[in-house]
Amino acid sequence: VGVKHLIVFMNKIDLVDDEELLELVEMEIRDLLSEYDFPGDDLPVIQGSALKALEGDTKYEDIIMELMDTVDEYIPEPERDTDKPLLLPVEDVFSITGRGTVASGRIDRGTVRVNDEIEIVGIKDETQKAVVTGVEMFRKQLDEGLAGDNVGVLLRGIQRDEIERGQVIAKPGSINPHTKFKGEVYILTKEEGGRHTPFFNNYRPQFYFRTTDVTGSIELPVGTEMVMPGDNVTIDVELIHPIAVEQGTTFSIREGG
Repeated sequence: VGVKHLIVFMNKIDLVDDEELLELVEMEIRDLLSEYDFPGDDLPVIQGSALKALEGDTKYEDIIMELMDTVDEYIPEPERDTDKPLLLPVEDVFSITGRGTVASGRIDRGTVRVNDEIEIVGIKDETQKAVVTGVEMFRKQLDEGLAGDNVGVLLRGIQRDEIERGQVIAKPGSINPHTKFKGEVYILTKEEGGRHTPFFNNYRPQFYFRTTDVTGSIELPVGTEMVMPGDNVTIDVELIHPIAVEQGTTFSIREGG
């Protein structure tokens, strides 16, 4: 899933008196992480007790501070993709009485500023334009939101039922909705948590883009009768609703249940 940096917090150590047992557990954690290609011998493992820290035990409170210092030191500041045009997948929508409609989500790329004109793309056949009248993060009013920020965006002239989860807020003209696309996929095996059986032409699973599922039908390449778990294949897809996609957009395929 793309996790590059890990810090391990071994919780509940107040319940164990045996130092050797704690060392053994830490070794097992490191071995397990090495097995999954993480630097098990080098990554930080911090032992503590969340409950004792909450209860005000200064020894364990200091360990929590050490944990947060380690987060600051060990995990690099993410590179923010601010040079590209705005793309904000909508996760939730709600109304604020007297102010208007707020769409919230994590900004994929670009920046959003108060008074920017934006476009709402996807799910519906027509795109809509709106003006940003407020940007808020963790209940604080901001002048702008940057790539990586979880923000709420107040939109002028948009009703609560005119925007929904699965759409994107974007710089006007920067991304278009499509129902048809060509994609490259790897089909997980049964052992990897995927399918047990092959699938055939016109298979209709759910395609998950950013924050929403959309049903689509799959057309296999000419000469390919079926696709087995473990195969890599290029497929042509037709979705039942238009989705904001562009070259390089990632998606996953899900089955009902």
